[in-house]
Amino acid sequence: MQGMWRAYETLINEYLHYFPCVVLVGARQTGKSTLIESMSAGREIFDLESQADFEQIHRDPDLFLRLNNHPLAIDEAQLLPALFPALRVAIDRNRNHYGKYLLSGSSSPALLTAISESLAGRVGIIEIAPFSLTEIQGIAAPYLLQLLNDGVTAESIMQLPDPTKMPTNIDIDRYWLDGGYPEPVLRGSQQDDNRFRELWYQQYLKTYVERDIAALFPRLDAIRFRRFIALLAGCSGIIINYANIARLLDVSQPTAKDYFRIAEGTFLWRQLPAWHQSQSKRLVKHPRGFLRDSGLLHHLLQLPNLQRLQSHPQMGNSWEGMVVEEILRILNAAGLSYTAYTYRTAAGAEVDIILEGVFGLLPIEIKHTQTVNSRHLRALRDFVQDYDCPFGIVVNRDEKVRRYDERLVGIPFSWLIGNS
Repeated sequence: MQGMWRAYETLINEYLHYFPCVVLVGARQTGKSTLIESMSAGREIFDLESQADFEQIHRDPDLFLRLNNHPLAIDEAQLLPALFPALRVAIDRNRNHYGKYLLSGSSSPALLTAISESLAGRVGIIEIAPFSLTEIQGIAAPYLLQLLNDGVTAESIMQLPDPTKMPTNIDIDRYWLDGGYPEPVLRGSQQDDNRFRELWYQQYLKTYVERDIAALFPRLDAIRFRRFIALLAGCSGIIINYANIARLLDVSQPTAKDYFRIAEGTFLWRQLPAWHQSQSKRLVKHPRGFLRDSGLLHHLLQLPNLQRLQSHPQMGNSWEGMVVEEILRILNAAGLSYTAYTYRTAAGAEVDIILEGVFGLLPIEIKHTQTVNSRHLRALRDFVQDYDCPFGIVVNRDEKVRRYDERLVGIPFSWLIGNS
């Protein structure tokens, strides 16, 4: 992974300029440790998975920080919750010393709780996801970000030049199938090693359930939770019915909800809340979710190649989840503030994702097909009209940008994440 460009680098440097402490959070094996190493010039690095480093800090975190009053990087900080109150005391000695502490932490809802309780107002938190396709392709400023600027309209989108750099369909399909976890991406690109990827995901899930979850939630029923993880593959992309999941697992509905919260809090699952602001339509209030990495989804569905994937009933949901995650990874790496929603009316009208932020409202429909029938865009068209959005977009696999009507634009996925 050494030398692989990450889109977060600019944001991390910006946060180090503004906050005394910056924490990189995310699932295991997403490249946080590599980022810590690459961005720690002039810092002493401590890794809490090293017994020697752990013991040095654990004995007395306050004393350790007083004796090491210089810029530090601490990897796997979730292993030592007592560190965070000590950091608050150390930071408050000199609140104007920005960027002094750079930390990382993996797969731990307790980590975010410790940060919010001890370091509120003193810390900038950045979530590090697996590779986006734009990172793999080395695309630093995808067109998607331009669409969120003030004054952009459907007409101005049509006037943008075609990207000079964008992924090919082969690139897209490979990424869609394999996902973005760094090690399978890099190993696969070198050897096209499907067997390695299969074994890597198998061991990743084993470690996630038997080590991370067992340590974080020692009273959790590991067997039922493992069954729940398998069920997540079938839930990816659909409206969540907690009662059905509870029935399948033979647990209570509150327990099923807890399982989803654990999966979301450990960065395995992304849950989109339901849009709820309509005054004229009856809306479905259940959330919708996705497994956050398509490679992990396909491992759970036992889809080893593109042919199997394209003929599978989950193909459309899988494509949609990959596109949603790519969009959100780009926004997160750019440091944009937003909320993502799903939208469905009681009458069955759906819009795949609604983005709300300082840029306003952007409704997005996602299609795997090249040709999109305008009659299938009624829900998107109605949403744009009801909420007076400047435009709505349909992400598809077309060969060029197309105008469907005054405020609806069809944009190829490759074009959306390309740049000029």
